[in-house]
Amino acid sequence: MSGAPVEALRVTLTAPVLSFRNHLYATAQVTHPCPPPSTVAGMLAAVAGGWGSVDVRLRFALAFHAAGLGVDLETYHPLAPRGKTPFPVPREREFLADTVATVWLLEDMDLWWQRLRRPVWPMRLGRSQDLVGIRLDHTTLAPGEGEQRGALVPAFPKARGTPLRLPIAAAPDHGRAVWGDFRHDATGRSPLPVPGSRADTDGQAVVLLPPVHPALHFTTAPDRP
Repeated sequence: MSGAPVEALRVTLTAPVLSFRNHLYATAQVTHPCPPPSTVAGMLAAVAGGWGSVDVRLRFALAFHAAGLGVDLETYHPLAPRGKTPFPVPREREFLADTVATVWLLEDMDLWWQRLRRPVWPMRLGRSQDLVGIRLDHTTLAPGEGEQRGALVPAFPKARGTPLRLPIAAAPDHGRAVWGDFRHDATGRSPLPVPGSRADTDGQAVVLLPPVHPALHFTTAPDRP
């Protein structure tokens, strides 16, 4: 990407355990190897107090790394026919361990700094109990292409890592989602230059993901009189 260097707010999120359920598996609790854009977007909306407080043009870049993968048990509450009481059962669920997620915001940096310092709702990424620690700083992004490493990138021909079909935005009632094709290298070692990216000070590629605000993707049918 050509042009002058630009300033960005860099948000570093750490957590000992995270899990991002892959809803394409109906009978198994499989985790994505990185957070979907809609998951990070939901956390930012919670920080701001709801989607009504978030600019519809919101975009961000994301990189993620987990040191390990494990399995634990969760209580599963199946749906039951009307009039019957569901019987909870334990079920295995994958999780990622010792995780670091980095989010870059290029717009409204002062506003997001204030919001992230004093979030309206708890900062969760993944399951409801997956709270994250946070570190904020400013950085300068160079105009040249950065290296893929652990970045979540829109799929392009030479991209390395796992092909992923991930939700970009979820409808307010969670009944619909907009999906996109991405790549993520879980090793974080891919040196491949990412087209259309900028480079952080250490060479990490910073590429903006598609817009995530539900208002851009979904319309609510008017109430019937």
